[in-house]
This record gives sequence, C-alpha cells and structure tokens, in this order.
Amino acid sequence: MIRKFLAFVLVFNLTACAELQDVVNSLPQGGGVLSNADIASGLRQALDLGIDKQVSKLTQKDGFFRNELVKILLPEELQKVDKGLRDIGLGNLADEGLKVLNRAAEDAVSEATPIFIDAVKGITFNDAKNILLGNDDAATQYLTSKTQTALYNKFKPVINNSFSKVGADQIWENLINKYNAIPFTNNVNPDLTDYVTGEALKGVYTMIAVEEKEIRNKVSSRTTDLLKKVFALQD
Repeated sequence: MIRKFLAFVLVFNLTACAELQDVVNSLPQGGGVLSNADIASGLRQALDLGIDKQVSKLTQKDGFFRNELVKILLPEELQKVDKGLRDIGLGNLADEGLKVLNRAAEDAVSEATPIFIDAVKGITFNDAKNILLGNDDAATQYLTSKTQTALYNKFKPVINNSFSKVGADQIWENLINKYNAIPFTNNVNPDLTDYVTGEALKGVYTMIAVEEKEIRNKVSSRTTDLLKKVFALQD
C-alpha cells in the first residue's frame, strides 16, 4: 500500500511539472497574449521589485542591525571575546562592536544596485522559463550565480573603508586588546573584513528571496499587470 501511494505521488508530481512545462513551451513566440519577451520582462520586474523594496532597506541605518533575518552576528572565534568582555562588565563595549560590523555592511550594500541591474537586464527567455518552473527562490539563485563574484569584489574594499569611517577598526582593536589582556585567554586576530563581506552578501540575497517568495505566493504582491500574467502561469 505504501509503495502504491509513493508511486502515485511521484507520478502526480511528474505530471504536474510536465503540464507546467507544456504550458510554458506552448506560449506564443510573439504577437500573442503573453510572448516570450513578456515572460522575461515579468521576471525582470520581479527582481527589480525585490532590489528596490528589500535591498534598499539594507542601506539604511539599522538595515542590518535591526533586521533579525540578516543581522550580522559575531564569527565563532570572536564569540569568546564577546562573552569574556561581558563577564567582566564590558557589555556596552561588546554591543558597540557588534553594531559597527552591521554599519559597515549597511554602507557597502549601496554598491550592489548597479551590479544587480546589469544582471537583471541579461535575463533571457530560457533563463525566465527555468526560473518560472523553479523553486520559490529560483530567481534569487539565478541572481546569485550572476553577481556573487562581482559583488564580493565590490563589497570588500567598501567594507574595509567603512570600518575606518564608522570607527569599527578602532573599536575592534580596543575590544580585542582588552580581551587579549584578560588573564588565561588565548589571543585572537580574525579577518573581520572578509567575514563581514560574506555576511553582507548573504543578507542581500536573503532579502531578495523574501520578495520573490511574496510575489510567487501572494497575488496581492504582484503589483503590475505583467507580474500578474506571468506568475499566473505557475499558480
């Protein structure tokens, strides 16, 4: 009985995917109600909306620090620094150290938009078709594959400069020196620039995925006629 049920579920899923694929493949090449160009444009609109609504939030003060989805926490090797400082009554200093890491990320994300825009412009119909048939974060995964290296290279020097601008370098030098002065502790000297760069990238893609999921699953989030038509295909 269980085998029959599992076989039924597998056949049902394959049939549903095949039907959706047939719908997309049978779309008119042009001049129809919804052309291939329309579908690609709809996916571009969805990503543009995610960039505009969600990524822009990250550039604001507390865009990372007050957002539990993307807040940058301490790397493992610095968690003992945080605990050690709090144990000796320096909790406020530890809080400030965490805040400036997030400030540096907020400062860097403003560099992301032009890179995203270039990637979104490059979406073809085949890309759009694969995205439309994909998971809730398929568009985000596409954008990640096209932009991750360029964003990392863009973010890292900005974050390095931001550390100086927001005082993170001095704060963390002070924090680490105070921690290293605590008796019976092992000295630490982590690469915070690389760590925050990686966490900032994760935060950007996380927020784009939030908007993509909204558009895929809530008709009310499809704010243009084109978005409504294109994503109706996957409903």
